[in-house]
Amino acid sequence: MIDFHADDYALFPEQSRRILDCYHNGVLTGVSVLTNSPYLDECMALLKETAGDLLLTVHLNYYEGKALSPHDQVNLITDKDNVFRVSFTALVLASYLPSMRRRYYPQVKAEICRQAEALLPWLDGRKLRIDGHGHYHMIPIVFDALAELIEEKHWDVEYIRLPYEDTGMYRKLKKELKGFRAINLVKVLIMNHFVRRNRRKYPDILAPQDWGFSGIMYSGNMCYENAVPIVRELQKRKKNLEVLFHPGDVREPDDIACITNENDRIFLTDENRQKEFQALHKLINVKK
Repeated sequence: MIDFHADDYALFPEQSRRILDCYHNGVLTGVSVLTNSPYLDECMALLKETAGDLLLTVHLNYYEGKALSPHDQVNLITDKDNVFRVSFTALVLASYLPSMRRRYYPQVKAEICRQAEALLPWLDGRKLRIDGHGHYHMIPIVFDALAELIEEKHWDVEYIRLPYEDTGMYRKLKKELKGFRAINLVKVLIMNHFVRRNRRKYPDILAPQDWGFSGIMYSGNMCYENAVPIVRELQKRKKNLEVLFHPGDVREPDDIACITNENDRIFLTDENRQKEFQALHKLINVKK
């Protein structure tokens, strides 16, 4: 199967409606849900009413909006208003520095639990799928806490996104692809390292998965012209694919003002969001 996937569902109602349009009039098959959003119930009710067969994935989030946990349980990763204020680098350091790990681990774990369990009522008995906003779920301290919760809570998990990308594939396609950014290559190499680490440590959870993935090397630039050669090349390599898009642009002024992370604000208002929206509609011809 190919999961043409959209991240960041439920951030805002109008943004979520634009994502659902990629299902109704395009090839979208799955969404990742920001369960800490204050609009979760409204957006999930809309999805259930009009797009009930979409794959649903909890989008574990540590940098946009407010935590679901009480502030005294997550005060190292949020500010006084309970808004997330922890960097990727800080969580990487907390993964390897024992003193930081002891303090951060219970807070990371508490928030994973609340965000994952917020999606459970909407699954209607379906198995849990998990990924992360900015792929933070692959950071060792986060993944260790997630693995522990899966065992403790007996969550029935069918899929965890493994954002591993074959850099050789992109070298092969370099004449066909546009918009390469060196920083994305760095991100791919970091994520590939974390994926290998987590596979080694948790073979029972991750070894059975055999999915191809694309979504970091051309993150923010999965336009139609890039998506077509990537999908075709991945199909030669893997039976199951997840191809990641961010088609939900935020354009309403009141919503833009509510975005708490400046990098997210830039990303979510970029014109490339609309290009990825268009890609998911145009890909219906390729799918046929």
